[in-house]
Amino acid sequence: MSLYPSLEDMLVDKMVQTQNTVVAAAAAQQHQQQQAYPAPSAPTGDSKYPPLYSLYPSFADGPQKGEKASAVVHSSAGGAIMYPDLFEYMGLELSKEMIEANLPQYMPHSQHNASAIVPQQSTVAIVNNANMVAPITGNSVGLQRGQVTNGIRELIMCKGADKKVGLRVQAINKGVFVCLVVKNSPAALAGLRFGDQILQINGTLVAGFSVDDVHKLLKKSDKNNISVVVRDRPFERAITLHKDSFGSFGFQFNDGTITAIVKDSSAARNGLLIDQQLLEINGQNVIAMKDKELRQLIAASEQVMTLTIVPKMIYDVMIKKLSTSWLRGKMDHSVPDF
Repeated sequence: MSLYPSLEDMLVDKMVQTQNTVVAAAAAQQHQQQQAYPAPSAPTGDSKYPPLYSLYPSFADGPQKGEKASAVVHSSAGGAIMYPDLFEYMGLELSKEMIEANLPQYMPHSQHNASAIVPQQSTVAIVNNANMVAPITGNSVGLQRGQVTNGIRELIMCKGADKKVGLRVQAINKGVFVCLVVKNSPAALAGLRFGDQILQINGTLVAGFSVDDVHKLLKKSDKNNISVVVRDRPFERAITLHKDSFGSFGFQFNDGTITAIVKDSSAARNGLLIDQQLLEINGQNVIAMKDKELRQLIAASEQVMTLTIVPKMIYDVMIKKLSTSWLRGKMDHSVPDF
């Protein structure tokens, strides 16, 4: 079963796959009819009989806004399968530039012949080999940076000149979770992120450990080759949103907490909830940033934006012993590599 980063991706991918299936079936039907009943000559342009099928060479060549959609496939019984214009499909605000970048096979090219029908396979992006189908957002850097996999990975750290790794943790429900990664620290360079669950340090399972126990274990560790096994952010999730024609993603926030969802917006379509704390925007940590800074990052996002969020209740538990000013000054807010 395929996973989709957004509802918009799912709808476009299903439309593409359906159209490809119909095109292939129509082409096969024509081939069979040509073999059974060879035509003496090709029909002329003023023939009173309609062609067996009529396809647009690209979505851009289909009916534009305000025009009635035309039947793209005709059956011998006179039936038809209708396709909406991609630019209007489920209210998507997709420019021709976006389609050209992400679905180039549906843009007109000089070598295309409108009368030639060539069935095409659905080509969609697979993100990080996770079978995640992203025909619209496949080229989004934010999606690649902001994915939450919940998988397990091992990191190797060392200690800095101050003999520290630059890490603070919090104990929640017998688990140990990262609540602070100091900028430019060994922990930041190793790729630890807020919300990662630490499972093992140098071969020692830390389930049930207190915060002090974990800090003591790190303090006793050698200067180099500190092995840390983590589960990727089990409390968090990533949501990918799409701008509308007004440049809005469809949500409001206060102090980094989602407070309202706009009706019929991309935020509503993709399941964004209120009382969720913004942790990352396009993979960049935004914890303790001011709302003005968050709005600037959101406004700078292109047509697609990926948010990493966590329930406000859990966020408050994780940072309950850390002041906002201290978080703002210490937290690693750098743009991650991918």
